[in-house]
Amino acid sequence: MDEPTNPGRVLQMRLVVEASDYDQAVAFYRDLLGAREELVVESGGGAKVTILDVGRATLEISNPAQVAMIDDVEVGRRVSPKLRVAFEVTDVAGVTGELVAPDETASGCVSRPAPGTA
Repeated sequence: MDEPTNPGRVLQMRLVVEASDYDQAVAFYRDLLGAREELVVESGGGAKVTILDVGRATLEISNPAQVAMIDDVEVGRRVSPKLRVAFEVTDVAGVTGELVAPDETASGCVSRPAPGTA
């Protein structure tokens, strides 16, 4: 990604996801979604982190009406909690098909898009 000419004060956004099944979470984001692995660190006491490059990040501040509208367009019903993470991919239908395929890795972690949005 090109560096911005006027980067402002914020240079990076980091989202830390605590995962009780660390290996499954890494497999989901890295292997299924295709996020590029940047760094893996293991510390004392069994602590581990895998830092993945998931492309460009934006911070979207929305009021409740906007969140409800997005849910209606993308899923067909209200599903979003206060914090929502969404990924833009190159092949929506293909990736969605892989993620909602009936296997133990992706089962139950993805909602199908509303008809006409994929």
